[in-house]
Amino acid sequence: MKQKLDEKLISKILEFEDNILLPALYGEHNSYLSRIENEFGCTLTSKGNLLSINGSKEACSLSQDVLLSLYNRLEEGDEISLDDVDGAIRLVSMLDSPTLKSSKPRKDISNDQDVIRTRKTTISPRSENQAKYINALRSQNITFGLGPAGTGKTFLAVAMAVSYLLEGKVERIILSRPAVEAGEKLGFLPGDLKEKVDPYLRPLYDALGQMISMEQTEKRLERGEIEVAPLAFMRGRTLSDAFVILDEAQNTTPMQMKMFLTRFGQNCHMVVCGDPSQVDLPDPNQSGLRDAIDTLANIEDIAFIHFDYTDVVRHKLVGKIVQAYDHRDSGKS
Repeated sequence: MKQKLDEKLISKILEFEDNILLPALYGEHNSYLSRIENEFGCTLTSKGNLLSINGSKEACSLSQDVLLSLYNRLEEGDEISLDDVDGAIRLVSMLDSPTLKSSKPRKDISNDQDVIRTRKTTISPRSENQAKYINALRSQNITFGLGPAGTGKTFLAVAMAVSYLLEGKVERIILSRPAVEAGEKLGFLPGDLKEKVDPYLRPLYDALGQMISMEQTEKRLERGEIEVAPLAFMRGRTLSDAFVILDEAQNTTPMQMKMFLTRFGQNCHMVVCGDPSQVDLPDPNQSGLRDAIDTLANIEDIAFIHFDYTDVVRHKLVGKIVQAYDHRDSGKS
């Protein structure tokens, strides 16, 4: 849907220094330019290293921010996809038209504090809440990422963990989640313990594979630099010099959540990811995540970042589905 922008039409010309980067900036068959045109209701016309933007003042400013941000990423050696274009569009739209507040266009809508760099990729936030989340991961001892599926809670946490490990800021990464899935229990699954646990932890493995190669992941698992374990295995441990991530935290009990959080040791960074609306426990009211939100809300050095359907970075349809369920649930309350 095109945004409703002011009617006065203007024209802007962007000049890019490196023609070689423009095919990647414009997308195959100018698909990225088309996406920007559809979102902001402007017209983009390219000729050589020049790009003409025609439309309302706000549409031109927002389009310019998106294009310069993406071009800057290409200059730094990163690749961009249609998801990155959508993320840049979403971010500038939420920043209240920043270029209208400055006489100089910003080269990048995010800053170094918002970016996570790993061996395989550079990750930039695709929404305002993702930027807040990344900053919280860097600055807080314990961070709660709360919200629906597809908002990048676990992915960004794993990315930050890998970044910390590669930079030597921590000695190991510990990934955990409760073994609760729609009525199934570990004992019902075939195989040894690893084979029983793997289905529950596969999303964490997949995220690791996008940050470092699967070969490197396996080697670091063997060396103990990366540990993946069910939540029950955390009892009795003190976690020091580690980046610890608890995924699917809505399926913990209050006792389990307390047990996990009190494992915190020296130079420890903890991230708790979960969706309070997706509890698979027999009694959803006994979710340890909901209990922790209420109990720990006023403690310093613990950050709570709340995501909603506008932060969904999967297919746009996912955001609409989340919004529809939120609307239905709000009608019941």
